[in-house]
Amino acid sequence: MTINGRVLLLNQTYEPLGTVGVARAMVMLFNNSVTVEEWDGERVLRTPREEYPVPSVVRRKTYINVRRRREASGMKRLRIYIRDKYRCQYCGERKLPAVLTLDHIYPRSRGGDNSPFNIVTACLDCNNRKGNRTPDEARMPLLTTQSALRVKLERVVLCHYAEARPEWRKYLFLDEAGGAAASREEKNTAYI
Repeated sequence: MTINGRVLLLNQTYEPLGTVGVARAMVMLFNNSVTVEEWDGERVLRTPREEYPVPSVVRRKTYINVRRRREASGMKRLRIYIRDKYRCQYCGERKLPAVLTLDHIYPRSRGGDNSPFNIVTACLDCNNRKGNRTPDEARMPLLTTQSALRVKLERVVLCHYAEARPEWRKYLFLDEAGGAAASREEKNTAYI
């Protein structure tokens, strides 16, 4: 097992808080601040003298209130890229993060806010073409629906990781039968 894996972190109330690295989860486990809800199959973390099973889902022993901090948390850019699936929301082309920009749907110079609901992923060409206009004024309709933009960014990241981790699905309240049959758009609007 590489130490680069991710572990689902739950609050004491089983509310998903996010993910932590395997190393951080192991430190929390050794400090007795979490309990293991699910193990990561047969994976183990080996040291020269010991072998430790790797957790997949851990739950905090004490409750922490994180609702206010979530909206102001870091990595907003990455979460928006994941939400928009690394696609320009105007032309639909998939791009690498290095050539993507973030565009304000309603420009900040005209009173638009800096919230994730007003920001979409755009390629440099489309962002320059749109300029200081709204999508309607620029005649560049958004490919993403407004309801999909209302999805909490933390939820998007957790569901992204859960695609490869079926044991997380019950903690994220994802439909077991929906899996591959549901379209991406239906999944995005289901989290509202």
